[in-house]
Amino acid sequence: MADHEEEFVKSVEDGLRLSKRIYFGKDRAIAPPKPMTSMEKAAQSYFPTSPMMYAVIENPAFVDNPDIPSYQPHVHGRCDPPALIPLQMNGVEVAADCYYDTAFITVTGSWRLHCVMSSQSCDCRVAVPMGEQGSILGVDVELPRKSYSTKLVAEDDERETKKLAKIEDGCFLKPHIFTLTIPEIDGGTYISVTIRWSQKLLYRDGQFTLSIPYSFPEYVTPAGKKMSKKEKIQFNVNCGPGAEVSCKTISHPLKELEDEDGKLGLAYEADVLSWSSNDVVITYKISSPNYHGSVLLQSPQQHDADQRKMFCCYLFPDAQECRKVFRKEVIFIVDISGSMKGKPIDDTKQALSVALSKLDSQDLFNIIAFNNEEYLFSSSLEVATKEAIDNAIQWIDMNFIAGGSTNILNPLKQAIGMLSNAGESMPIIFLVTDGAVEDERQICEFMKSHLTQNRTIRPRLYTFGIGLFCNHYFLRTLATMSRGHYDAAFDVESLEVRLEKLFSRASSIVLANIAFENLDGLEELEVYPSQIPDLSSEGPIIVSGRYQGVFPEMLKAKGILADMSIFSVELKGFKSKAIPLDKVRVKQQIEILTAQAWFTENKDLKQKIAKMSIQDAVVSEYTRMALVETERVRVIKPTTKRKVYCEDEKIEERLVQKTIMLHNLGFGFGNLTATIENVPPGAIEIEDEAAEIIAKATSNCCGKLCGLCCCCSCCIRTCSKMNHQCAIALTQFLGALGCLGCFTCCQYCCCGDHK
Repeated sequence: MADHEEEFVKSVEDGLRLSKRIYFGKDRAIAPPKPMTSMEKAAQSYFPTSPMMYAVIENPAFVDNPDIPSYQPHVHGRCDPPALIPLQMNGVEVAADCYYDTAFITVTGSWRLHCVMSSQSCDCRVAVPMGEQGSILGVDVELPRKSYSTKLVAEDDERETKKLAKIEDGCFLKPHIFTLTIPEIDGGTYISVTIRWSQKLLYRDGQFTLSIPYSFPEYVTPAGKKMSKKEKIQFNVNCGPGAEVSCKTISHPLKELEDEDGKLGLAYEADVLSWSSNDVVITYKISSPNYHGSVLLQSPQQHDADQRKMFCCYLFPDAQECRKVFRKEVIFIVDISGSMKGKPIDDTKQALSVALSKLDSQDLFNIIAFNNEEYLFSSSLEVATKEAIDNAIQWIDMNFIAGGSTNILNPLKQAIGMLSNAGESMPIIFLVTDGAVEDERQICEFMKSHLTQNRTIRPRLYTFGIGLFCNHYFLRTLATMSRGHYDAAFDVESLEVRLEKLFSRASSIVLANIAFENLDGLEELEVYPSQIPDLSSEGPIIVSGRYQGVFPEMLKAKGILADMSIFSVELKGFKSKAIPLDKVRVKQQIEILTAQAWFTENKDLKQKIAKMSIQDAVVSEYTRMALVETERVRVIKPTTKRKVYCEDEKIEERLVQKTIMLHNLGFGFGNLTATIENVPPGAIEIEDEAAEIIAKATSNCCGKLCGLCCCCSCCIRTCSKMNHQCAIALTQFLGALGCLGCFTCCQYCCCGDHK
């Protein structure tokens, strides 16, 4: 577990212990949690599994019931790190709007700062766990005389902000948990928070599944049986005209409100005794006469910076013609550098063993493990017989030993050389890595030149990144240019599951080389992604874009089936304003454009991404999130020019705004230093204020010692790696030098001639 995650868990544990100081009077319907056994502690997770709010307690003496002050023994000292007391929640509303493969979630919760005496104040921290591939869109906080809201600003606008927040004031606790700190809230205050995020819908066996984190711990239920606790859940799905939506499973007692062409609405509202202990899970199926898919056309909004028209095309794998999967030639290229030691390499071995066991007996495969060298299972592709797979699994157990550095280009060259030029099978290269390398753009150029060679089916790259030190935009570029897919496990705990899903997707390709035939007449056409990925039975593909001109009434799409026959289909276009295309597809477009901007180093493209990010509130690498504080301040304004008396004064309210800049929420473009030093995935980079101060202080303090360049930052890094004995010897040596310096000073000052 990373340092900041351990710190969070410790802070919540300390907060729950501090909550025992709170006196609830005679009504103790909800008591502080009882001490847990060691087994219960191991099973208990203090990470939020629902939207939560915590009081950030630095001084434990402030902890008390704001309504019923009680005698409390004095507490000496301060909490380091600050304790986090979960606040009690009084009401919650959840609204989910689903379009295609994306869901937009809005949660409005009401909390009370019930654990701080009314004469004191403290910071409060919002924690937002998001679902599959969640992306935070915004947080709004309402207080009696203040409000806070988030917004995105371009990197060029950072100089306009007056204050830079600490890292923990706005960051990702885990890749799917966003936290935001609201400063100085008075004890007893009621806090209303609205949280918005987007997440992906899961697709399996022709059904979509939405899962919203909604499992509240028992200790957030307010103390008092008579206290009203309102819960409201609303679910809407819109898949466009000409389709029918049918609900299959619902985790909560939602009732149907709307069922019309392409739409479905469900809702639930009630007073509850305790909050939900289960996530909201809804599964539904879309059926349509046009079971291959359709095209949605839309005009841009007035405020849209890009005034080209929009289209969105989706293809489903439900057609009867698309049942047979392609025969495959698969080469697994797996990083076994030193940073993969432990859980990353163990989970990768397990996922790879599962993938090998699912290969068809007609498939061909090979395995290349790499660090600064390459280790081949076989000199050529092997037929996926049971004996060969058993031998491969044994070889993996013996050869997947973490150590060494990272070199990606050489194993890719070897893999390309092994693939045959025959057009009867699907050539696939799996690349799994947790590190960044210096020659990433050269690797992309090399792969681009080999992907343009004359083949019926060109090699597909399925890339998988582990942690935050690898360059995910480099991996996305490789996958996009080859019609493959990219995925990642930013959190090591999700590695095995996500990697198995990617293997499963590549193993179930039913339609390849997909292209649109009749779009040549459109002007300024831009398609995301430009190379349309293959269609798998594991999920639909969705292609969006912008254009000028008249879109054809029927879009013609064609591709190659597994028996190498040509498949074509006409997709009907619909015009509708009910689905916000600009918001539904903007995250995918920003990710693809960011990969292009990294590869081409195009400054204009970076500015375009920043504008899209700000317009649709989607986090990008070229924008930062800012917290805007709006305070209602009372101002006494005299009504006359003569001497002012009380009756001549007028009180006005003015809105005063202050902007607090948060740190960058993007994933970055890899970390070469961490890769070279084999830092394991999940480790924390030193980015706190102290490190920044040291960096600034030592940036211009370089000098020369014995003809060699020497600077304070180098000394600091060197000293941090010393063992204890060396540090003691160095301290004694420097102390001796200091004594000699003092002796010399005394000699000059005290031993001179005095008259």
